[in-house]
Amino acid sequence: MSAIYTLDNPVFRDFAIHSTAVMLKTLAMGPVTLYYRVRNKAYCNKEDTVWVGEKGAKPVLDDEDVERSRRCHLNDLENIVPYFMIGIVYIAARPKPSTALWHFRIFTASRFFFTLAYMIPLPIPSRGFGYYGGLFTTLSMAYTIIKEALNHV
Repeated sequence: MSAIYTLDNPVFRDFAIHSTAVMLKTLAMGPVTLYYRVRNKAYCNKEDTVWVGEKGAKPVLDDEDVERSRRCHLNDLENIVPYFMIGIVYIAARPKPSTALWHFRIFTASRFFFTLAYMIPLPIPSRGFGYYGGLFTTLSMAYTIIKEALNHV
């Protein structure tokens, strides 16, 4: 039996690629938020206003662009972390490689679409398609884990 957490395992390899893509997307949201803060002079801390030479400026906590970016970033954290943790266990359930790949593809595409729908913004229910695509994919992997674990009892 080969080790499942190596790049020789196609399921792990595909998971590694897709997980890295969505985590890099999540990391990119920090600089996106910073861009909006600088562009809109919407700094959240008094010391930030002084540092950029905006003496006497007050922190701005309700800039629409900054808050949209922050909410999108938070939604990534709320969804990508569970996906990653469930995905690691899902690999141990030894799913069929083609089925696993579709799970990973759908999740990744859903999260990128969610970000575009949120940041552009696209009309409702566009953002929901991205959100629920990722959610149902993660739930499907969780179901597989539970089913396989119960089969081994």
